[in-house]
Amino acid sequence: MYSLNNIDIKQFLKQYWQKQPLVIKQGFTDFIDPLNENDLAGLSQDPSIDSRIVSQTDNKWQVSHGPFEDVNEDCLGAWSLLVQSVDHFIPEADQLMRAFDFIPHWRMDDLMVSFSNKNAGVGPHLDQYDVFIIQGKGSRRWQVGLPGDFEPIRPHTDLSQITGFEAVIDQVLTPGDIIYIPANHPHNGIALEECLNYSVGFRAPSQQEMLSSLADFAIDNNLFNERYTDKEIAPRDFSGEIKQQEVARFKHMLQQLLETDQFSSWTAQFLSQSGAKQELDEADIQNFSHQEINKKLTSGVHFIRSPGIKAVFVEPQPSDIQDFTFYIQGEEFSVPIADKDVVTDFINRPIYGLTNPNIDESSIFFTQLVTTMVNAGYWYPDD
Repeated sequence: MYSLNNIDIKQFLKQYWQKQPLVIKQGFTDFIDPLNENDLAGLSQDPSIDSRIVSQTDNKWQVSHGPFEDVNEDCLGAWSLLVQSVDHFIPEADQLMRAFDFIPHWRMDDLMVSFSNKNAGVGPHLDQYDVFIIQGKGSRRWQVGLPGDFEPIRPHTDLSQITGFEAVIDQVLTPGDIIYIPANHPHNGIALEECLNYSVGFRAPSQQEMLSSLADFAIDNNLFNERYTDKEIAPRDFSGEIKQQEVARFKHMLQQLLETDQFSSWTAQFLSQSGAKQELDEADIQNFSHQEINKKLTSGVHFIRSPGIKAVFVEPQPSDIQDFTFYIQGEEFSVPIADKDVVTDFINRPIYGLTNPNIDESSIFFTQLVTTMVNAGYWYPDD
């Protein structure tokens, strides 16, 4: 397990989160890489995993996309191999993500891991999301600036960079060091030797993405079918004219759907889905009976949440007196509101085990819940 050091969480959230960059020296003491470059190269061969190699030779940039049969063919000059969503496939990488759980779980996107040789990087650029970058083996020089009006350049069709910026941070990171970079802050990292870096990225959905998802949700569930009406239609000189009161009516119709319970359901469903959804391999999922799960629980077996899985729910309203609903990978689960505390305790723990085999959690309801989660592939027994 990974545990953060040398950071005051309350101070960080108040002073730095989405405001200014920060270097956390030895944020992880005695840091152990959750994987090595060979593991990373192996992941880049998987067609379901997003990977790329960014290289520079004689000031010429090249970008190659995986899957790679042999990464060495594209590793020319100063190069970096970058692999997305490593936390979905490597349990130790998922554990590294959990160290940042002072930011809501649903806000997290994925863990991108990169391996670079000396002098490699992807050039000065901007990201549209916040990121913590952990230094693994080796060292890298980081320069970070403040938001501004920078000229975008494209040295390659698949590579977006910016012109030079004035650095407010210019430091070399060594194993266990962390740098936090808020969205839209220019930054550039250059490897000083062979090194591994781990980037904890956060979801920042755009209005366009949300509208697209909400439309799909409405269609799938046959929702928001109210039609436009105009009982007090206004006379006009031009038949093509749309009156301001009619524009206001359309706005009101859309605002009404934002206040519905269905909108809250869509929000939780939307945020429960990983940015790069991992398809669970049914061949790797064991089916357990209720009795088998009950025996494992009462004998002290721990249950581990599968890498990349998010269980989210909307804070209940005082009027919610019947059901408690949560979502995993867009799938809805409802339980009686009386069982909310037991359920939230379970879904919020990446590793769960009964501390007292005789408490109410060993009831038929609870073991049925755990059985459902395990048989869906969302949790698995550690035995």
